[in-house]
Amino acid sequence: MAIFLTKDSRVLVQGMTGAEGSRHTARMLAAGTEVVAGVTPGKGGRSVDFGERAVPVFGSVAEAMAQTGADVSVVFVPPRFTLSAVQEAVSAAVPLCVVITEGVPVHDAIRLRAAAAAGQTRIIGPNCPGLISPGQSSAGIIPADITSSGRIGLVSKSGTLTYQLMYELRDLGFSTAVGIGGDPVIGTTHIDCLRAFQDDPGTDAIVMIGEIGGDAEERAAAYIAANVTKPVVAYVAGFTAPEGKTMGHAGAIVSGSSGTAQAKKEALEAVGVRVGRTPSETARLMRSALGRAAA
Repeated sequence: MAIFLTKDSRVLVQGMTGAEGSRHTARMLAAGTEVVAGVTPGKGGRSVDFGERAVPVFGSVAEAMAQTGADVSVVFVPPRFTLSAVQEAVSAAVPLCVVITEGVPVHDAIRLRAAAAAGQTRIIGPNCPGLISPGQSSAGIIPADITSSGRIGLVSKSGTLTYQLMYELRDLGFSTAVGIGGDPVIGTTHIDCLRAFQDDPGTDAIVMIGEIGGDAEERAAAYIAANVTKPVVAYVAGFTAPEGKTMGHAGAIVSGSSGTAQAKKEALEAVGVRVGRTPSETARLMRSALGRAAA
């Protein structure tokens, strides 16, 4: 099984006619994703040829959903248009909206999360790689050929580290890997994914990837202690990060002892989560948790 995204998901791509949208739509199709529509205002009635598959373009999300039964939107639009694109998806009540766009202003992210909370839409992102249920469907930019289907769930703030853990544990495989993004304001959190993985009978264990800054990992630790019975291993990026400097993601800033990798590691270990100091060590910890030998 999987969380949020399955073989039955029908995906539309907002911004499919742009360079990034077109390139990654082709990759999603190659991964077996059922991409049923593109949405670009003013370009409805056209189609985009992806080799053996021509995907129709609609002028609005609501029209695309009505015509194709799409239930997932992936957003590839510039930052200045992202809020309106997500608001359109929320207004159309698409169940899942995956926002790939980087550089979305924080006040726009706050507004899009509030809009989703008031409606029926789950937002993943912004500034995220999306999610993949290997062998079933991919919504975003996660490479489909680096891992296999299996019974590990992964939730991560970092796209690159998502790919690395997926590759290092490729022989065991994943039910779903979710890149939630590292911005200060995001739609779906570690806790949302932990809850879904705990409830998913197709997931036996969970890898959680965090990073310096904020208190998301500490809050996740408290949730794990109260609600998660499956094995959880974690990696927190930033053990060598200098204090007071933003490191890559907008949310990855440390002030004093708050938000440090060590503080997060201690909070997670206090509730029984094994934390690796490197991605490779984290992969070994997962193998140990599942009683598997190193590959």
